Amino acid sequence: MNIAILVLAAGKSSRMKSIKQLEKIEGKTLLNITLEKAKLLQKNNVYCVLGANANRIEQSISASKIKTIYNDNFADGLSTSIISGLNYFKNQHLKFDAIFILLADQPAIDIAYLLSMKSLSLKNPTKIIATKYPAHFGVPVIIPKIYFEALLKINGDRGAKSFINAHKNEVLSSNLQTNHIDIDTKEELNLFRKSILK
Repeated sequence: MNIAILVLAAGKSSRMKSIKQLEKIEGKTLLNITLEKAKLLQKNNVYCVLGANANRIEQSISASKIKTIYNDNFADGLSTSIISGLNYFKNQHLKFDAIFILLADQPAIDIAYLLSMKSLSLKNPTKIIATKYPAHFGVPVIIPKIYFEALLKINGDRGAKSFINAHKNEVLSSNLQTNHIDIDTKEELNLFRKSILK
């Protein structure tokens, strides 16, 4: 099964009031923490979607063999980054069986959890493998190619979440637990930094 990992890092992080992707936890940027996990999942076919502050962020990427995709429409929400990735694959004639969507602001997700998602996808290639939150399904998520055309029609910041939950009868989730906190503000960042020092 040929999976593309799509790390979404295009947002302007207005709530953080700084370039969130470049904020550091234990010496590593939020984006590089996610990219390192992506490279542990697989060595090749790891893509990073950039938008706001793209040049500065691209220069900060430490992992090797990361292909960056630029999203001109990043201000219109997260869904535009997914669409940018799919359009890039189409234009480059790259054929994947699924995309594994990760966010650059979820630093606490365990690699074991992500590996369990990938394993579940390999056993159930036509199912959406999504993360179960208390009231909904969300990212990280693996979406098979049978949904790519439908994904191209999503919009806004909640487009992906709405899409996943509209197809919840086709969703499977890992049995493993993980910390899927996403960090949007300086307060959340500082609280997380303190939590890992305990």
